[in-house]
Amino acid sequence: QVQLVESGGGLVRDGGSLRLSCVASGPTANSVNIGWFRQAPGKEREFVAGIDWSASNTWYEESIRGRFTISKVVAANTVYLQMSSLKSEDTAVYYCAAAGLGSRKTPRYARDFGSWGQGTQVTVSS
Repeated sequence: QVQLVESGGGLVRDGGSLRLSCVASGPTANSVNIGWFRQAPGKEREFVAGIDWSASNTWYEESIRGRFTISKVVAANTVYLQMSSLKSEDTAVYYCAAAGLGSRKTPRYARDFGSWGQGTQVTVSS
């Protein structure tokens, strides 16, 4: 089991930037793929970005490609989501999640992820 703690959310103006952090801990924390998801009020949880355990591969949901960047400091088991050019439609609770290496190579469905953080709120004001 992996424990995940997100931080870095907050209120930002349209066009601004935020960096979210996700710290993984537990016996297998250094051997999981990590994904970022978000859920806006009244909407389903959606995939945003993913990174593999070694930080050698990243994948993104197409609508945010070019604005968001996922990265990882392997030694610290910390994954970041750098968000730029934020829009009001990016307002959501953002979650990080962990998928075991036996799952898909580039998991992007919620069912592929077995551990979830508590979420961090991102609000973009226009």
